[in-house]
Amino acid sequence: MTALPRQTQDDGHAARQAAMAACSEATCAELAQALEQLAPLPAAEDLRAPETGLVMLRGRMGGDGRPFNLGEATVTRAAVRLATGEAGFAYHLGRDAGRARLAAILDALWQAPARRTAVEAALAPIRARLAAEAGTRARRTAATRVDFFTMVRGES
Repeated sequence: MTALPRQTQDDGHAARQAAMAACSEATCAELAQALEQLAPLPAAEDLRAPETGLVMLRGRMGGDGRPFNLGEATVTRAAVRLATGEAGFAYHLGRDAGRARLAAILDALWQAPARRTAVEAALAPIRARLAAEAGTRARRTAATRVDFFTMVRGES
């Protein structure tokens, strides 16, 4: 087996992270619609049935101070294996087990090189919505920006 060049591995890792980031922000309906576009799908078995638990959130004062426990957040995770052999994993804030399982299936499908382009196309509407929401937030934030300046009187 020939090892992939480091750059290729890093690019694939970043692309998978980007796909999973889109899945983490998607609604359950958006994930289901993305999977409908990819039909027919191979059978998926649960490696780990979706389960909900708590994770401890840690914070730092100023971003670089000593860490402290901020609180807990509810997280749901799922792991699936497709009949074709790919395994997919997903973690979501909240208690939506169905959403976590759908995202895990999309992760597994993304890992099959033959399906990757189709999965990316199915995730495009989700990414477009997320970009539009980010633009709206940026415009609202920019509208509240205050520019301070100093006027100098005469010659000093």
